[in-house]
Parts: sequence; structure tokens; C-alpha cells
Amino acid sequence: MALQCPVAMGLNKGHKVTKNVSKPRRSRRRVRLTKHTEFVRDVIREVCGFAPYERRAVELLKVSKDKRALKFIKKWVGTHAPRQEEERGAAQRPGRHEESGR
Repeated sequence: MALQCPVAMGLNKGHKVTKNVSKPRRSRRRVRLTKHTEFVRDVIREVCGFAPYERRAVELLKVSKDKRALKFIKKWVGTHAPRQEEERGAAQRPGRHEESGR
């Protein structure tokens, strides 16, 4: 909307006022991972484990089908797929190193 000007006629007619600038809401801030949020997510992951689609993606990663796993996760999750795939890979990789050490 255009600025109000002190003219009584025309498109922008009205009283000249100062804009009431409000502080942006917390919900508008950029997502930042806090210690508490990270802790809660870790507890939930430990208690609940992976979802069925996540378990399938981990199985695909185990047999070195990285591209297929990424496509599979992207179909389920959408644009968050790269972050999800990296998370699955991090959860699966320590076991992979142990197997190669034997």
C-alpha cells in the first residue's frame, strides 16, 4: 500500500501517520538448531528408531546404492532429501567401518 499523504483527495488520500513498526515474531526467525532441540531429537531418535522408509534407505546405503537411496528419500521427503540422506548415511557409516575392519 502506498504512503499516506496529507491531501484530502486522490488515490493516496488520508491523514499523515507514522507507521507502527512491530518487532518480528519468533516464528519468523531463521531456523537455528538449539542445544535443547538437538537433545530432544536425539532422545526421540534413540527411543523410536527410524521410520520404515528411513530403514529402507539405510538398507540401500548399505549395499552402496547411494543414488537410489537419495531418489527414494526425495520421493518421500521432498526438498529436504539431501539433509535426510546425509543423516541416514551418518547413522549407517559407523557400522560400515566396523565391517571393513574385520
